[in-house]
Amino acid sequence: MFCLRQVCLFTLRHYQARTLSSDLLLSQINSCTHEDEVFSLVGKNKARLSEKHVGIALNVLWQLQKKRPLLLRTSDYIRNHSQFLTLCILAENKVEHMEDEAVVDTLYSILRLNVEDHDSLAEVLVTEAWKRLERLSLPALSKFALCLHKQRRYFSPIIGQVAHIVDMKLDSIQDIRILSVLMISISDVISQSFRDRLLHKAEQLLEEKDEVHFNYAKRILQFLQNVKVRYHPLVEKCNRIFLKSASRLDVHSISFIFGLYEQLGFDNAEFRLVAKQLLSETIDDYSDPETFAKLFFTLGPMAGSKVRERLLVTAVRMAEEFSSHQVLVILKTMQKMKCRNSHLLKKMASILHKHLDSYHVLQLVKLTQYLVVLRCHNLELFAKLKILLFGFLKSSVIPADTAAIIRVLAMLPSFQVEEIIINKASAVLPQCRLHQLSCIATALVKWNHYDQLHWQNSSELCVKLLQKLNDCGFQRLQKANNLNLLLEEITHVNGEWFEEVLSEETMAMCQRLIDQITWGNVFQLSFFLMKTNHRCPSLLDRIASVTVENIDKIHPFEIYFILFLFSALNYDPPANEEFFESCIQHLTSNLSCFETHHLVLLGHVLAVAGYFPPVLIKRIFNISFLSKLDAQLEVLPDTLKQRVRSRLMKLNRAVCLECPEFHIPWFHERYCQHVFRYSSSRINPLRQHVHRMLTEILGGSHYARISVLTSYYYEIDFECVLDENKKPLSYMAQNIPLDDVEGIHLRHDIKDEGRKALPPGAQRIALEFLDSKDFSKDSRHLKGEPAVKKRHLEMLGYRVVQIPHFEWNSMVLSTKGEQLEFLRRHLYGIQ
Repeated sequence: MFCLRQVCLFTLRHYQARTLSSDLLLSQINSCTHEDEVFSLVGKNKARLSEKHVGIALNVLWQLQKKRPLLLRTSDYIRNHSQFLTLCILAENKVEHMEDEAVVDTLYSILRLNVEDHDSLAEVLVTEAWKRLERLSLPALSKFALCLHKQRRYFSPIIGQVAHIVDMKLDSIQDIRILSVLMISISDVISQSFRDRLLHKAEQLLEEKDEVHFNYAKRILQFLQNVKVRYHPLVEKCNRIFLKSASRLDVHSISFIFGLYEQLGFDNAEFRLVAKQLLSETIDDYSDPETFAKLFFTLGPMAGSKVRERLLVTAVRMAEEFSSHQVLVILKTMQKMKCRNSHLLKKMASILHKHLDSYHVLQLVKLTQYLVVLRCHNLELFAKLKILLFGFLKSSVIPADTAAIIRVLAMLPSFQVEEIIINKASAVLPQCRLHQLSCIATALVKWNHYDQLHWQNSSELCVKLLQKLNDCGFQRLQKANNLNLLLEEITHVNGEWFEEVLSEETMAMCQRLIDQITWGNVFQLSFFLMKTNHRCPSLLDRIASVTVENIDKIHPFEIYFILFLFSALNYDPPANEEFFESCIQHLTSNLSCFETHHLVLLGHVLAVAGYFPPVLIKRIFNISFLSKLDAQLEVLPDTLKQRVRSRLMKLNRAVCLECPEFHIPWFHERYCQHVFRYSSSRINPLRQHVHRMLTEILGGSHYARISVLTSYYYEIDFECVLDENKKPLSYMAQNIPLDDVEGIHLRHDIKDEGRKALPPGAQRIALEFLDSKDFSKDSRHLKGEPAVKKRHLEMLGYRVVQIPHFEWNSMVLSTKGEQLEFLRRHLYGIQ
């Protein structure tokens, strides 16, 4: 009995001593400030290390690295250290004794230290965490899911189980950090309904939290990119988080956000302004290739001339240091900037040779496209690209890759087509989507047109292949039974082949699926109809009725685009007043959803349709609003910038003419003079031909004027004046002052000079020739813009004669005499 007691006391004293010693060791590990200190403790205490010590040691090693800038981290040194191997072996042996969170934390730490995904310790830890999956806390589950995502296990059964647990516990998740990590980790294995639940949960949590870290918002955008969904409300909430966190954003975060916005088709001028200011202030801090490439990508497209020049000079100086990916980024940004700086382009081309073999097929396709668009003249580089692309084409088994290669081969200068390309295209056609068929068709038509097919019977083979391609397109459309899937596919199709071959069949299929039009797809359908310029009454009426019935469910920006469709096509649905008034009421209640320049575009769309909501007009024509607009225009892409300025001028003109009660002044005189001064002459052969006939009809060249600018700067093809007896009046006799602006006759103030000069009963006539762009496709219905022009010219005192192209070019007017009689009847108003 005494002996047994002595043994127990000894054991207890030994255990207490070890516990005290272990706690001290744990404290020492946690207090380390350098990895060598951790390794020293591990080396001295190997026999005493428990599973807790091992897990904490690995975690401390990662935390020490985390505190350092990326370029100063020493992950390679840590992984190659003998004591790190000791820690890994001990962790592998003790994994079953670790607590649940410790298993996940250890896995996370070693992956952050860049241990190979298939390292034995990583495999053991993944297996152990999988066994405990059901009992992991939500924070541990999200961290484990992130580890699986880092290991690229996007479609593994474990991820499926994680998704199932998230599905079951979604209502209990209240932490946006946890949710955002889980969302990107399971994005590849979720259903559409589960995806929508995740989006609404994220939106709810963002609304409930006053402060959200910008990294969580980045993850949510990443999720949207992964699932290929553009959900405006969520993107806008994330954008507001970025704006609030602007002072904490660096070039890495900003470039990442810009990349996500590009993928999601989203842009925000306010964020652009903030990013431009932040990056411009710190431009000298980015001296390494990685950060400079990100700076160039982000700042380049919106930089002023001085900053732009500095970026280009630095890019040339740093070119030799760029990695293959960074070269792609620089060339992509140059294309976006429309920058053909010969020095930089030559430098990029010269260093590309050493990188070409490292690119995968789609990177080569993009690279070739950038070089062609930037007009690179390095024939040796293009020759090597041809060889590489041709090699990828021969081995390609993926339809999308094959179509992309064929499309870009057709862009190459002086490319001689080999028969194997045609055979490869023929083999892959039945598996192609419409976008891929369009790419192949465009290439075939180009090669045939420029006589680049040089083998026997090449033209005949090309014609047969085009017919097969058309048949594949028709078959793909005829199999469509889901409108959402059809719209998703046709949204990305462009080019003449689709317009000429499949456009009508696509419209017919949309009409057959008309019952599937819902508030969730009216925007996509409107976008398609706008792109194809189709005026289909049944589809437009359905869009209008669905929009009115579900007005509160549709995002204001999408309603703007729906109104754009109806305004541009000049189409009135059955309940036209109700449709426009419902949309306008919803929009004016949600003006805060729109950026400054979007409000200008919205105002113009409504003006074309004949609506001028006072709250919108007063908001736009305000000094502070216009000042803010000027600032934001500086960071917008050039094409959008020009469009907004043009629409603001047109809206200003419309308000002055149609709503004088608003007392808005006309302030676009200098803008219009600048536009017309630097635009090319618009006197074409048709106008010259018609002017000669008008001279013959009216009795002299001084009775008609060609290419006339009215007040408010409408340009009209021809102008003449008839007195009360319908006799032509000579401009010279009226002594009306004229200016000549590059072939265009401009009367400075037609109100004060022209109208005063007209005798009583005289009438000014505007003769306009309308071409196909003034009408919707395959229709004789006038579109919105030319209809507004007619309305405004009438307000300016004109009798407007509009001659459609389909009348002027018809067989009925095939002779000069018939044309003269036609013009005479219209000028004199003879029925």
